[in-house]
Amino acid sequence: MTETGEVEGRAGPPLWWARRRDAVWDVALGGVSAVECAWEGVPFAAEAGLPTTVGVLFGFVVGATPVLRRRWPIAVVLVGIAVSPAAMGFLLAVVGMYTLASSEVPRRITATLASMSLAATFVVMYMRTRGDVEADPTLVVVLSVFVAVALTVPPVLFGLYIGARRRLMESLQERADSLERELSLLADRAEERAEWARTEERTRIAREMHDVVAHRVSLMVVHAAALEAVAVKDPARAAKNAALVGDMGRQALTELREMLGVLRAPPKPAPAPVPAPDLVPVAAVAAVAAAGGAGGAGAVCGVEDGPSLGELEALVGQSRAAGMAVEMLVHGEGAAYAADVEQTAFRVVQEALTNCHKHAPGARVVVRLAHRAGEVAMQVENGPCDGKSPEPGLPSGGNGLVGMRERVLGLGGVFVSGPTDAGGFKVSAVLPTA
Repeated sequence: MTETGEVEGRAGPPLWWARRRDAVWDVALGGVSAVECAWEGVPFAAEAGLPTTVGVLFGFVVGATPVLRRRWPIAVVLVGIAVSPAAMGFLLAVVGMYTLASSEVPRRITATLASMSLAATFVVMYMRTRGDVEADPTLVVVLSVFVAVALTVPPVLFGLYIGARRRLMESLQERADSLERELSLLADRAEERAEWARTEERTRIAREMHDVVAHRVSLMVVHAAALEAVAVKDPARAAKNAALVGDMGRQALTELREMLGVLRAPPKPAPAPVPAPDLVPVAAVAAVAAAGGAGGAGAVCGVEDGPSLGELEALVGQSRAAGMAVEMLVHGEGAAYAADVEQTAFRVVQEALTNCHKHAPGARVVVRLAHRAGEVAMQVENGPCDGKSPEPGLPSGGNGLVGMRERVLGLGGVFVSGPTDAGGFKVSAVLPTA
């Protein structure tokens, strides 16, 4: 059945019935009850001194009231109680009490009407059997009580059972619908988290690729420019620069191969957590999100195999070999930091030196590294260009400072960059080590 009340293209059930078969069932009950009451209306008309047609018509109308039992159960019971002195409507009384007990009518009303029906049935049976049966009055009372209880209590108890069962099924259905909606919402959130993880991972890969390639290629361009300038005048220096270009290219290829190897390596299977009994659906959705969305995000970045602060001297030496005047100052005693802290500190210095090669040829550069309690600070500052060194002509995508800021802020650090009063540029970062 659709929301518009149509079943397979046909009109839905009429009036107050929820289903078509309910309407058929109630009409059938009403018909049987009408026939019964019409049959019992014949002796009622004779006793009351009325025409037989009136008695039959009255019984037919009264007996047809079960058709209304789902809409007005109290009215059907009251009709059954009202016609009980006429000794008609036994099916009407039974069906009415069952419907009343199984409906949403307050229990106090059900108890009151059941008591009235019980008392009416007892009185009618007692009055009719007292003169017809020549027996002890006690037997008449017992027989009347038995008939009254048999016609009232079983329908009430069965109706209470059916009503409780129906409400339980409705409650279970509502709970199932609620759980389905919750699972759908959790699945949507898991998909959002997975998409966020994929986006974050693409950003991290792009940042890592930029840091690996930009520095090496920048040094290669600088050395190639120097090689072109001294190729004829100073063959020895030209050969040295050519060797440096080769070293830079091999290092760049090595780092690229390592990163591609990490990207192609299958992710390590994580141990499955043991979910709590009440959280099985949530844990299942979370497992799907972790498996489908992150895709081994932690392994992609290769933090364990990344560079460290111990390689800063070699990094600065490469810039010096490219003709840059670089001074490195270290304050405090170094310690073994977390891999992501050391890699981030190295990448910040590396990218800052790359920017110096691009935008400040011939400028003096100072690299400062400070080991403090609970943090490590680094600063790369260059002075103004000397005006004599040629521009290397390196392209700039504007991602260097953005990548450095993302790295530092991702570890809860502080990043500051901007021009200096002397006409140069300064990049500063502080990383927590705890």
